[in-house]
Amino acid sequence: MTRWGDAFSEDDALTGAAVIEQAQIAVVVIDRFSRLRYWNTFARELFGFVGDRDYRGVSLLDIGIHQADHERASQLARQVLKGETWDGTFAIVRGDGTWVQVRAQAVPMRDDDGEVDGITLLAREALRSGRVEEQYGLLERVGNRLASSAEFGTTLKSVAEILVPQFADHCFIDLFEHDRLVRRISVHAQEWIPPRGTWFDVGEEVVYPERHFVTTAIRRMETTVISDLRPTMHAPSDHSARVAEQVGLTSAIAAPLRVRGEVIGVLTIALSHLTHRDKRSYDGFDRDLVGAIATRVALAIDNARLFEGERNAALTFQNSLLPTRFPQFDGLSLAHRYLPAKPLESHGHGIQTQVGGDFYDVIPLSAGRVGIVVGDVEGRGTHAAAVMGQLRAALRAFAQADREPADILRELDEWVRQLGQPDGDGGVWVPGVSCLYLVYDAWSRELSYANAGHMAPLLISGGEVSELSLEVSDTLLGVKVKGAAYDDAIYHQANLTLPPEATLLLYTDGLVDRRPLGGSVDIRRSLEQLYERVGEVADKDVEQIAEAAVTAVPGEIDDDTALLVVRSHPEELALQEGWFNAEAPTVGEARHLAATTFTQWGMDRDQAELACLLVSEIVTNVVIHATPHPARRDINARGVSEVDAQLDLGGLAGDFDEDWSDLLTEVAEDSDENSGTREFLLRLRRGASSVWVEVFDHDLRLPRIRSAGADDEGGRGLYLVDQLATRWGSRPTPEGKAVWFEVPMRTG
Repeated sequence: MTRWGDAFSEDDALTGAAVIEQAQIAVVVIDRFSRLRYWNTFARELFGFVGDRDYRGVSLLDIGIHQADHERASQLARQVLKGETWDGTFAIVRGDGTWVQVRAQAVPMRDDDGEVDGITLLAREALRSGRVEEQYGLLERVGNRLASSAEFGTTLKSVAEILVPQFADHCFIDLFEHDRLVRRISVHAQEWIPPRGTWFDVGEEVVYPERHFVTTAIRRMETTVISDLRPTMHAPSDHSARVAEQVGLTSAIAAPLRVRGEVIGVLTIALSHLTHRDKRSYDGFDRDLVGAIATRVALAIDNARLFEGERNAALTFQNSLLPTRFPQFDGLSLAHRYLPAKPLESHGHGIQTQVGGDFYDVIPLSAGRVGIVVGDVEGRGTHAAAVMGQLRAALRAFAQADREPADILRELDEWVRQLGQPDGDGGVWVPGVSCLYLVYDAWSRELSYANAGHMAPLLISGGEVSELSLEVSDTLLGVKVKGAAYDDAIYHQANLTLPPEATLLLYTDGLVDRRPLGGSVDIRRSLEQLYERVGEVADKDVEQIAEAAVTAVPGEIDDDTALLVVRSHPEELALQEGWFNAEAPTVGEARHLAATTFTQWGMDRDQAELACLLVSEIVTNVVIHATPHPARRDINARGVSEVDAQLDLGGLAGDFDEDWSDLLTEVAEDSDENSGTREFLLRLRRGASSVWVEVFDHDLRLPRIRSAGADDEGGRGLYLVDQLATRWGSRPTPEGKAVWFEVPMRTG
């Protein structure tokens, strides 16, 4: 190369690549998907790339950008890919663990057609160009970090991590809790940790001597600088003084944190020999700078405290609307997750966006069946959450009445319409609600469902993951048009049978509707990622599947997410059933089947006797009312029927003194007069801890408990069932009705 001022010869001319490699500024090239494609030598040094590792294809977030600055990096990518430039600072954690503040400028790269196809990032270390830029850069850095989060703990820690080690070797933030000063943050350079019992730990009450410079700063409400710090004079105790001397404390600044005229705490920073730096003491310029920082920090802390209170109230409200735990369902394992959206850090929409309208539930139904529901209310905020809470309560009420899935959605559709709000134009805005409601019978693996526009669950079976094939899917709740064609105005219902030991993953769209860094939502790609990740843990338990699902799709969470995993365990289940003619002799046969089955299942004898008594009650009730002209039973002086020694009660007849002989004889005579024998089905189900008994017949009349008087001949059978069973009920079926009850396998 020629002397300065002389022209380059052709032989001395440098190529563009050589210039970039020799430039004392980091040059990094990133593609549209924020993956590294090129970096120069200075970039490797600045970002602290480790050894000979090839960083090509690595995400921008994985080159050491601190997690708290990931949102700024995302903003960088979004802005530049739109064709704009970006300028700012962020913290880098190098491969050796050291920190550096980086000042960066990003500009778009364009292809031959002028389309943006990448990003060029130019970066250098901040705080190296003089005192004025140092002040500007540090204040900007603190301001940006404080504005990026309203989380109380994050706000405090982020400030300390900005100051250490770039501007200080030690940083403490102490806040008043009533009359006590408590240490909330303690950060040191080089990850140094003070010996226990010397300096105050986080969470401990801090007590400074009366003439300590921190005490002076708080009392005078002004920032205090100690240019020549002598540990023996300023340490709270002899132990802390010895550690201060060992670490080599040289200078410190204490800045009171004031907001609305009140001191809420104090920010203290100090220099020591933990790091190698030319500057070993603070001066008046530094004091003013730290005072300005403390003003911003105090306001941020006050806002964070207010936010914490509002957020806790909002999350408590949200959690009260969703089930936090479920009872044990025989034959089923459940896992569930709810993830609120996090727009505060990325969109600034405010506290109301912390709650949403996504919901899930598992509802115990008759005879061990369960109702499973997942849904999503349009919009976010407290109104969406309130609609969700009312909707879930209504759905539970309809479901526990054993309504059919399609009937429940029709009722909910009308319910949602009543929750509309005025739209400001004289009309009513009704939120659209997607809702999938399923009734699952773990014994038969039959699934009955109705769907109001919700996405299909994932079916995990045999290690494979696929979409559950749903034959019907109707319009969202609340949006059906009155007067529409019949087929468009109703909700349909369908049935299917799941494979043995199948697992269902039900979810809302927030699980896959996530934006990758600098990109846009790609549902197809998100589903592929979800299928792949869930497939990797298909043979794991439901909790591991749920955890894998919520982390399967990376990106920003713009919508809340509800997730429910349901797995059937057939080894815990058993079923026995038999058809009987609705005639007098079959009461004993039905009870004999029940007694034999309960013995085979190892049911406690006392519980078996109790269950057989209740079987007799509901079977007799079926036989009585199966005739066209129901008979009446005779009651003895004790209020129960006389004993019929002729009935075969499966070896347990001597334990009970009920008799339906006269009544059943009357039923038999009546049956002889009417052609066509009626039948009933007795179905016995066993779970891990309970037994369910169901009796199906073709009579459409549902039984009810009557208030029987002392001289009444009937009305006590269902009262007995109600008093002795854990639960009981009845439900209509397409052919008639089912009466059921539940008793535990064991007593006590």
